[in-house]
This record gives sequence, C-alpha cells and structure tokens, in this order.
Amino acid sequence: MIPIKEAVARFSTGLTLFSLPFAVLAAPEAIPVPVVSPVSMGGMLQVLLGLGLVLAAVVGSAWLLRRFSPGQVGAGGAIKVIGGVALGPKERLVLVEIGETWLVLGVAPGQVSSLHTLAKPESATQASETPTNGGEPGFSTWLKQAMQGRKLG
Repeated sequence: MIPIKEAVARFSTGLTLFSLPFAVLAAPEAIPVPVVSPVSMGGMLQVLLGLGLVLAAVVGSAWLLRRFSPGQVGAGGAIKVIGGVALGPKERLVLVEIGETWLVLGVAPGQVSSLHTLAKPESATQASETPTNGGEPGFSTWLKQAMQGRKLG
C-alpha cells in the first residue's frame, strides 16, 4: 500500500501537469508564439513539380500501353468484334470477324474457347456497307437464329 504522503505528492504532481496547458491557454500573451506561414513558396513549387512528374508518368505509361499493346501489333485491322452478350457476371459470348470468317467465342476469366466457326454471311457484308437503323435485328437475335439452325442441322 502507498503511504499517504507519497499519494498526496503524486496527486499534486499530476494535478500540476494536468492544469499546465490550461494555464498557457489562459495567458497567451505571456508566451510569445512566432508566426510561421504554413506554406512556403519552395515547398509549394516542390509539390507542383512532383505532381507534374507523376501526371507525365501516367500519360506516358498510357501512351506506351496503347502503342505497344500485344493485341494490336499484328492485327492491322483484320480482327473486328461484331458483338457480345453477357452470360454471367464474368462470362461472355462474343462474335469476332477475322477476314471472311466469323468466330463465336466463349470468354471466361483466364479462358477463351472457340464455340463455333462460320462463313461471313452476305447480309452482314451488305449491312456493314449501309448504316444500320433501329429496325434491324441485333446480335442476340442473330445468335438465337444461329443456335436454332445449329440444333436442326
């Protein structure tokens, strides 16, 4: 057990340390506080130069990725995505045109499977030459027709 004199000494020391910040706040003119600008011109210039450097690195990286993208190197415009349908949160069915051939591809995370190969229809050639209007059937309609024809044939 702590003796009473020691307990009183600890209490008075703690009370003094606790009340010291309030004494400083009560008499602010007693302690001179130097006024310092929170932002200096050199610090601001350093931040702006750093920001400019980071933005230039982002723009440069985007340009390099677009320029040297592995999917665009040998394609030369020969591969064209005609359309696609989402089958699930990460699965898609995609129709791709390569020259005069259409491929129906199943795309899932980490996997692309060729589901069907067919010749480019004549109607697609005519449709690509004329602008499409809202009345023409879309990819989903064509896919249903193609799948029905595949089951019958």
